[in-house]
Amino acid sequence: MNQQQLKLFKQLLPGFIPLFAFILIDEIWGTQAGLIAALVIGVGELAWVWVKEKRFERFVLFDTLLLLALGGVSLILHNEIFFKLKPGLVQLILCAVLAFSAYSKVNIVALMSQRYMRNMQVDDSQMQQMRASLKLMFWIFLAHTALVFYATFYLSDAAWAFISGGLFYILFGVVFLITFMKQKRQQKKQVQQLSEEEQLPAVDESGKVLGRVPRSVCHNGSKVLHPVVHLHVFNKTGGIYLQKRPMNKLIQPGKWDTAVGGHIAFGEDLETSLKREAWEEIGLKQFSAKLLKSYVWESEVERELVYVFTTNDFQGIHLHSDEVEEGRFWTRKQIAQNLGKGVFTPNFEHEYQLLFGA
Repeated sequence: MNQQQLKLFKQLLPGFIPLFAFILIDEIWGTQAGLIAALVIGVGELAWVWVKEKRFERFVLFDTLLLLALGGVSLILHNEIFFKLKPGLVQLILCAVLAFSAYSKVNIVALMSQRYMRNMQVDDSQMQQMRASLKLMFWIFLAHTALVFYATFYLSDAAWAFISGGLFYILFGVVFLITFMKQKRQQKKQVQQLSEEEQLPAVDESGKVLGRVPRSVCHNGSKVLHPVVHLHVFNKTGGIYLQKRPMNKLIQPGKWDTAVGGHIAFGEDLETSLKREAWEEIGLKQFSAKLLKSYVWESEVERELVYVFTTNDFQGIHLHSDEVEEGRFWTRKQIAQNLGKGVFTPNFEHEYQLLFGA
């Protein structure tokens, strides 16, 4: 059970206190005393919530009135069967809410949670987890409701009191434990996946390594600053070699970009990273490069410390992997004619300004 559902349960808990008070006092002093105690406690709870939170707790009012109504009928007719039906009737309503929230498009529990926790933000994965928990709760509480009705007609008062009261919380604890264990297993699986993932260095703006993080974390909007290398390749006539990014790329698919661009792995130096990326992306092996400058580039999903290199060694270029869809030399005129038209990545257009100031 997630934090939102637990918070909602805490909000509903006060509504059951009058029932527990009635069960306890009825065993000692009788039904009439139990009803008076339930009424006093219910009114007290309503007043407390109003003074403390400035809101009217409808569930406490509903629970108290239903308890008094069924208890009153039991006194008038001298038959406790009407009172004993009360927990089952309340749970039928709870089961209806759970079923509607779990199996329809309108999640009533989520809406109620948002009402009590106004700053709560729930993403799609959290909503799926909530619906899975609600389905589990629905079937368990439906079975419990049937057991309450059975105890009302066929079991002793002591058995009915335990089933309608304490057993409810035991079942709720079982749901909590099952959901907690499932979440722990999921978290363990995610941690294992992250530990097996490529690790990148987290750096400050001077390039000092502060730690390491999984590659996916750098690209999930966390904006962890991490270093990358870019290499601009020029031919003898001043043309610039650009690569076209494959459509399956997460960032800027299908656009023309810097000849070489890639992450520096954790524990890797600039020169090693540059040579590795140049070979992997454009098959360039023998070249000398000059560091032009470094700068911080921030997009919607990531924040990079970019080291910009240039080289005039282009003879060994050959594409040999699926990391690059296409590659060719562009003249400065061709590039200028297509700037700002969505042909190039924003990052390349920024660096083109750094290279030529136009």
